[in-house]
Amino acid sequence: MFGSFISWRGDGKYFATISEASESSALLKKIKVWERDSGALHSTSDSKVFMGAVLEWMPSGAKIAAVYDRKVENRCPDIAFYERNGLVRSSFSIKEAADATVESLKWNCGSDLVASVVRCEKYDAVKLWFLSNNHWYLKHEVRYSRQDGVRLMWDPVKPLQLICWTFGGQITIYNFTWISAVTENSTALVIDDSKILVTPLSLSLMPPPLHLFSLKFPSAVRDLALYSNNSKNRVAAFLSDGSLGVVELPDPDTWEDLEEKEFTVEASISETGFGSFVNLAWLDSHILLAVSHYGFSHSNCASHSSMGEDGLSGFCLQEIELLCSEDHVPSLVTGSGWHAKISHRNYLEGLVIGIAPNPAKKRSAFVQFDGGNVVEYTSMLGLAVTGGSTKHDDMSFSSSCPWMSVAKASDSGSLKPLLFGLDDIGRLHFGGKVLCNNCSSFSCYSNLADQVVTHLILSTKQDFLFVVEIGDILHGEIELKYENFVHTGNRRKEENMNFIIIWERGAKIIGVLHGDAAAVIIQTTRGNLESIHPRKLVLASIVNALIQRRFRDALLLVRRHRIDFNVIVDYCGWQTFLQSASEFVKQVNNLSYITEFICSIKNENIMETLYKNYISTPCQNRAGDVQAKDVVSFDSSSKVSSLLLAIRKGLEEQVTESPARELCILTTLARSDPPMLEEALKRIKVIREMELLGSSDPRRTSYPSAEEALKHLLWLSDSDAVFEAALGLYDLNLAAIVAVNSQRDPKEFLPYLQELERMPSLVMCYNIDLRLHRYEKALRHIVSAGDAYYSDCMNLMNKNPQLFPLGLQMITDPAKKMQVLEAWGDHLSDEKCFEDAAITYLCCSSLENALKAYRACGDWSGVLTVAGLLKLEKDELMQLAHDLCEELQALGKPGEAAKIALQYCGDVNSGINLLISARDWEEALRVAFMHRQEDLVLEVKNAALDCASTLISEHKEGLEKVGKYLTRYLAVRQRRLLLAAKLQSEERSINDLDDDTVSEASSNFSGMSAYTTGTRKGSAASVTSSVTSKARDMRRQRKRGKIRPGSPDEELALVEHLKGMSLTAGAKNELRSLLFTLVKLGGEEIARKLQLAGENFQLTQMAAVKLAEDTISTDIINEKAHTLEHYIRKMRSELPNLDYFSWRSKVFISP
Repeated sequence: MFGSFISWRGDGKYFATISEASESSALLKKIKVWERDSGALHSTSDSKVFMGAVLEWMPSGAKIAAVYDRKVENRCPDIAFYERNGLVRSSFSIKEAADATVESLKWNCGSDLVASVVRCEKYDAVKLWFLSNNHWYLKHEVRYSRQDGVRLMWDPVKPLQLICWTFGGQITIYNFTWISAVTENSTALVIDDSKILVTPLSLSLMPPPLHLFSLKFPSAVRDLALYSNNSKNRVAAFLSDGSLGVVELPDPDTWEDLEEKEFTVEASISETGFGSFVNLAWLDSHILLAVSHYGFSHSNCASHSSMGEDGLSGFCLQEIELLCSEDHVPSLVTGSGWHAKISHRNYLEGLVIGIAPNPAKKRSAFVQFDGGNVVEYTSMLGLAVTGGSTKHDDMSFSSSCPWMSVAKASDSGSLKPLLFGLDDIGRLHFGGKVLCNNCSSFSCYSNLADQVVTHLILSTKQDFLFVVEIGDILHGEIELKYENFVHTGNRRKEENMNFIIIWERGAKIIGVLHGDAAAVIIQTTRGNLESIHPRKLVLASIVNALIQRRFRDALLLVRRHRIDFNVIVDYCGWQTFLQSASEFVKQVNNLSYITEFICSIKNENIMETLYKNYISTPCQNRAGDVQAKDVVSFDSSSKVSSLLLAIRKGLEEQVTESPARELCILTTLARSDPPMLEEALKRIKVIREMELLGSSDPRRTSYPSAEEALKHLLWLSDSDAVFEAALGLYDLNLAAIVAVNSQRDPKEFLPYLQELERMPSLVMCYNIDLRLHRYEKALRHIVSAGDAYYSDCMNLMNKNPQLFPLGLQMITDPAKKMQVLEAWGDHLSDEKCFEDAAITYLCCSSLENALKAYRACGDWSGVLTVAGLLKLEKDELMQLAHDLCEELQALGKPGEAAKIALQYCGDVNSGINLLISARDWEEALRVAFMHRQEDLVLEVKNAALDCASTLISEHKEGLEKVGKYLTRYLAVRQRRLLLAAKLQSEERSINDLDDDTVSEASSNFSGMSAYTTGTRKGSAASVTSSVTSKARDMRRQRKRGKIRPGSPDEELALVEHLKGMSLTAGAKNELRSLLFTLVKLGGEEIARKLQLAGENFQLTQMAAVKLAEDTISTDIINEKAHTLEHYIRKMRSELPNLDYFSWRSKVFISP
C-alpha cells in the first residue's frame, strides 16, 4: 500500500490510493479512501483495470479522477470520476487510438477544468475538459512531439492559467479565457473535441450538448471564427494538428432541414504551415486574419519558414486568402475543396490579446495588444502588397481586455465603430474610460436590419442586468442615469429600477436575439440557457416597428410581451395615429386582435407615465404637426372617441362585411368615451328589422343575429345604460328586448313600459326624456304636445331654469311669454341676480318687481328711473329719495347718497356733509361755492384741516411701524442664516444616520424657527385625529393676518405686512384732492406738510419692501449695503421716473 500513489483531498481530511485488488491478477486495482487522523479505511471501489497510478482528487473534494485502461477491449482509455464512498459518478472516453496512454491528470483550483497529458503514437497532447449539463467537452488540445516529454501543472491560485514544460527546457504559460461564440445572427457555436455544435438560438434555446447539427473536423478544434453577412455564413476552425478547416453553411432559412445531421469537413489545402493560431477573425468572406505563434515545439510548423527571420520565436499577424474549388449549393454544406494561402505576414513585437473585425469598415479589424493598446488593421489586398495599421489611442484600454467587441453605432447620422473591452477584474472599458467597475459579461443589441447597435446589455457581479442605450454612452449620461451600475439599497419603488435581477447567481450573458425578438440569452453556471425579454428592449423593438409602419408586427409584440396597447397610439401622438388607423386595420387583418386593441384604449398617455423611464419619445411633438384638415372629422378633445371613430372607419373600408366585423364595430361604439350606445342600438335595430321582414337580402348573412349583437353589447356595457339608451330611441319593443336579455325582473320594467305605451306619443317622449334627464328634448316634446300641458311646461322650466331661453323661443302666445319672463325674473331674484332680474321684469312690464330688484342691488339710478315709469307722485318720489339716501349711507356709500340729497331732496347741508364724509373735497367745495353759503365753505375748510392733521399723524406713525417691522425682519433673517450655517456644519454627522433617521430629523428641523426653545416629539407621536387637524386649520385661517414672533413663517409674514402698508390708489386720489382743496382755501403751509409726510411714508415703505426682497433671496446680509437709509437714498434718486408719486403737486416738492 505504501508503494501506491497518494492523492489528498483539499482539506487534508481524506486521501485516496490505487492498489492491487488481489494477488492473482495484477491488472485489477481498487481505489481506496483513507481517513487521515485514524488511518482507517473509509471506502473501497470496485475492481477495475486502472491505467498506472493516475489519481487526482478534485480540490473541492467532490470527485476523484482516475483512468481506465481498456486496451484489452481494443478501446482508448476512459477517465472516470469517483465519489468519496467509492462509487462511480460518471466517465467519458478520451477519443484517441487504443494504444494511447494518459500520463497525468490535473484539476485546476476552481475544480471546473481537468487537464491531461495523453501520449499517442506520433505526438503527446495536452487536453482540457470541461463539464456542463452532465457532459464532458474537450475544449482545447495542444500537441507536442513525443521527444519533448511534456508535463503540466495548474497555477495554484489562477484557475485559468496552465503551465507546461518540456525536457528541452521550454516553459509555456497558457492563460485561457472563456469566450461565448454567439454570432451577430444569434447562432451559437460550441467546441467539443473535433466537433463544432451549431445551434441557431433564434429557432430554439437548446442548451448544449443539444444542438441542431454538427460539423466534424479531422482533429480537435482549438479556435474558430464565423463570418455572417446576409445569407452567407462561413466557419473557419484552427485544428490541433495545425491545419485549417473551412466550411460554408447554407442559408439559415433552410437550417431546420439539417436537424440532427453531422457534416464532415476536410482540412483546407495549403502549401505552407500556419503556425499555432492564437487569434482568428474574418476580414471578409475570403480573407482570414490570424495571430500565429511560431518557433515553439507545439506550433505545428512544418518548416523553418514559420519562424522569424532571425530564427527566434514570437508572434506574427498574417492574412490568409481562401478559395473554394467547388461550387456552393445554397441548401447544402460545403466542407471540402478549400485552398488557403498566406497572402501577407506582419511580425509583431508584442503579445496580441484579441482581434475584432470592424463592422463599419471593409477589410478592417481592431488588434489589441497586451496592456490594452488598440491598433486598427486594414487589409491592402488587391490594392497594395503590404497591409497597413493605424493606432487608436481614443479606443485603447487602460488594461488588457480578453473580452473585446466592436459595435457599429449611429452618432449624429454617421456610422462609427464603438470598441468595448472587459478586463479580468470586471472593468468595462470604452473610449479610454471605464463604464462599469463590476461587470461580469456584456453584449450588444440591434433593433435594426442594418445591424446598427442601439443598446449595450451588461450584467454585474451582483447579478443585476442593465440595458443601456448607446446614445447615453455617446452623450456621457451613464453616471446620471445608471448610478455607476450600483444598486442603492434605499430605493424602495420597484418601478424606478433601471435593472433586472438575474435569478440565478453567476449566470452570464452569452448573446442576444436582435430585432423583434428582443431577448437577452444568459447561461447559468450549470449550463442551461435562459432568455430574458427586458422591457426596454421590447419597447425599443415595438417603437422600431411603428416607425417602419409595421403595425401588425408591433401589435404582435405588444400581445406577446403584455405591453400596454396604448403604446401603439401614444408613441408619436394619437393625433398622428389617426391618419394611419385605416392602414393599421388593413395590416393587422385580425378582428380578434383589433377588438383586444379597442378594449385597451384609454385617455392616459402612457409614454409620459408608465413607460417614461424606459424609452424616449422623439415623435412626441409630431402630433402638433398634424394639419387641422386631416383631423377635422375627429373630436380632438377626446383620444378614445377619436381613435375608435378612426378604427371604425378603417373597419368599414378595409374589412369585408361579416358578423365578426359588425361585432367589432359595436365594440368601438360601446368603448367610446362617452359610450355611443344609441348608435349601437340603431345598428342592432336595423338587423332586427331585417329579421322581422324575413328579408332574402344576401347582405343578411354578413350580420350576426340581433340577439347575438345585443348580448355582445350588453357584455361590453352596463345593462342599465343600454336599457336607458334603448328608451332614448323611444322604441319600447327594443327596450323590452334589452331588459329581457339583461336578466331584468319583468316586474321591474314591464309595468313602466306598459304605462308609457298607453300615453300619447309626445307625452311618452316627454316622460322618457325626464327619466333620462334630457330636459331640452323634454321641453320640446311637452310644448309640442299642446296647451293642455302648459302647466307641465312651466313646472319643467321652474325646476330647470336653464330652459327659460328655449321656452321663450318655442312659446308663441304673447300672454304665456309674459308669464315665462316673470317666472324667469322671480328665479333670478331668488338667485340674488337682481340686475338681470330687473331687466327681465322690465321686458314683461312688471315695473313694481323691477323697482324692488333695482333697490335690492343698490342701483339708485335704476330705482328712480323705474319710479318715473310708474309716475309716482312728488311726495312719494321725495320719500323714496330720502329712504334711498339713508340706505346708501348705511351701506357706506356717502358719495352716492350725496348725489340723491342734492339732486332729488334739495338738502344742501346734508349733501355737503355727505361729500365731506366721502372725502370728496373738491366736489364739496364746488357745491358750497355754487350755493354761495359761507358757513358751508367754512365747514369744508375746517374738515379739510382736521383731515390733513390726522393724515400727517398717521403717516408719521406709519414711518415708525415700517422701521419697527424692518428691524424685526432683519434680526429674524440674520438669526435664521446663522442657524442654517450651524446645521450645515453638522451635515456630516447627519449623513451617517440611516435613511429613516435622516427623514425624521429633517421633518423636525423643517418645523423649527430661529427662536424654537423647546423640542418636538418624533413622527410617531405627532399623529392626531382628523377633528383636531381641522380645528387647527380653522385657527390658522383666523390668525393668518397676525405675525407670531418665533414662528417658522415670521419672515414671510413680516415682508407681506410691509407690502400691505403701501398707499392704495384711493388713498393717493384722496391726498391729491385734499392738497388742491387746502390750496384753494389758503392752507398752503399745511398742504406742504401733508405732501412731505405722505412722500416720506411712501418712500420709506417702498425702500423697506425692496430691502426685504433683496435679502430674502440671498444667504449673506451686508451690514453696510443692506440698510434702510441706503435704500431710501437710492429710491429718492429714482423719484422723477416713478409713477407711484404722481399724486404729488410740483409746487410743494422740496429741492
